[in-house]
Amino acid sequence: MTTNAALKLGMDSEDFPSDAQAEVYEFPHGADSATDENLDHFITRNGRVFAGTHLIIDLWGAQRLDEIDHVRATLREAVEQAGATLLHIHLHHFTPNGGVSGVAVLAESHISIHTWPECDYAALDVFMCGDSEPHKAIPVLERAFSPSSVEVGEHLRGELKDGNTRR
Repeated sequence: MTTNAALKLGMDSEDFPSDAQAEVYEFPHGADSATDENLDHFITRNGRVFAGTHLIIDLWGAQRLDEIDHVRATLREAVEQAGATLLHIHLHHFTPNGGVSGVAVLAESHISIHTWPECDYAALDVFMCGDSEPHKAIPVLERAFSPSSVEVGEHLRGELKDGNTRR
């Protein structure tokens, strides 16, 4: 993650998820709490247990947003760098403005993209569970689209409270 994106998240390099900081729990189904081991592929990081990390990424001043083959190749590389498993990519190229919308469906969830080349803007959702590392997709997006500004928001999906799987 570049410094620009990391600063917007209020993170430094020690905050980035890594194998040393995040542990994946694979629990059998059927129990009522995390201690009863019913979670399938939940994560614990910094004492928090959750299903996955959902990044909301805005790219401003971005380039090559109307090149569908470039978008496809970028999604593939982002999936690979994040350590996720690609199941399928579906993209649609709009006319006349050339925007691209689509999704990379992952075993761990998805990456979606919507571009507005006439505004040099792209909106992406990167949601991954398990031991994938969605933050590693950010440098790939920055290299591919050369944005002048990157805004990243993070939400921990399915966070458990008090070790319970039900709310």
